[in-house]
Amino acid sequence: MKNLSIFIFLMCFSFGFSQDAPTSFTLQEAIDYALENNRTAKNAARDIDAAKKQKWETIASGLPQINGSVQYQNFIKQQFDQPVDFGEDGFIDFGAPQSVTAGATLTQKVFDGSYIVGLQSAKVFLEISENAKEKTDLEIRKAVINAYGNVLLSEESIKILESNIKVLEKNLNETTKIYENGLEEEESVEQLQITLSSVKNNLANTQRLKDLAYKMFNITLGLDIDNPSELSQNLEDLALNNIKLDLLNSENSIQETIDYKIAENDKISNELLVKLEQSRALPTLNAFFSGAYLANRESFNFLDFNNPWVGIASFGLNLDIPIFGSGLKGARTQRAKINLEKAESNLTEIEQQLKLQIANAKSNYQFAIKNYQNKRDNLALAERIESKNQTKFFEGIASSFELRQAQTQLYSAQQELLQAMLDVINNKAELETITNKITNF
Repeated sequence: MKNLSIFIFLMCFSFGFSQDAPTSFTLQEAIDYALENNRTAKNAARDIDAAKKQKWETIASGLPQINGSVQYQNFIKQQFDQPVDFGEDGFIDFGAPQSVTAGATLTQKVFDGSYIVGLQSAKVFLEISENAKEKTDLEIRKAVINAYGNVLLSEESIKILESNIKVLEKNLNETTKIYENGLEEEESVEQLQITLSSVKNNLANTQRLKDLAYKMFNITLGLDIDNPSELSQNLEDLALNNIKLDLLNSENSIQETIDYKIAENDKISNELLVKLEQSRALPTLNAFFSGAYLANRESFNFLDFNNPWVGIASFGLNLDIPIFGSGLKGARTQRAKINLEKAESNLTEIEQQLKLQIANAKSNYQFAIKNYQNKRDNLALAERIESKNQTKFFEGIASSFELRQAQTQLYSAQQELLQAMLDVINNKAELETITNKITNF
């Protein structure tokens, strides 16, 4: 009975553990899972956390700082002095061989131009990390869509190739019987054998590609490479759902794109670097307050508080004034200004490139939609032509070469339609990635 209880516990534990990694995904579920579990996405999120800590690190550097110290000295050889009377505190023998000084110092920035710039920079650095995370998420989303589509492409291709093989094998068997009865030429059998061999070879290659496509899909999602993943949507439905003509007519603000935001961050960062170099020419003012207790002893008995400890304290200001640096600060400032000019030029260049990229992405998406519709019509025609040629061939009207041509045309049309479906999905994803306008599936 005890062994049975242990067995049931282990089975429940194993079942619960196996549920940690999902196996079936719609495209949207795959995207959502990847944004949480993809390793690159996780690191981008960690960068944001690190930027937040760095922001606080910068803020904290301007807040009061307290540092303590304890110093113990044992003079092996010393100059002997007379004890000094400290009144009520007693005598301190400065000629005693052992001494301890324990103290603390509080420091506070009063004015520091670089600290002010640092606070602004910390905020910008956090924005840079957030924009980098957004860029990473967009790229991961696109990668998931591509990986999902490639798996579906291989799955659909295998179904079509297996169906074609069945038809070819049936044709070959029938043609072989006709040939054996002396009613067909041997070439007809050979033509079908060539076509069948080619299709079987394509099937074997597609099955290998399917395995690789699943592995890439798992890696993109952040799953184990051999996770038994399944996709719950088909390629045609996804293609139809991704035909959104309003995307072609929508106005796009360049300033809302992530690439523009990143380039703008770079410009702002360089502006702050100019301010930082300029701030180095300003004086800095720091305040401090320090206090300490000291004791001298003939032997190590500092924990005996009946012997005197003397307290000292001080307050002060420290003003540093830059006077002359042989042109060092001026050169640094000029270099920072040059880098700022480069960042401004880069921002303008990015803006122009984004306009071109958006126009190109819209053009590609529009072509993908039109091409899908064209390939769908072509497949219907190719199916009719192949069917007619089969009938003609077995009626003895068409040659085996003509049948093979019709079959090859059909197989090409089938693959072209699948690729056209995938192109619709991928080109929409590309347009959404560039414009930063995301829609759910």
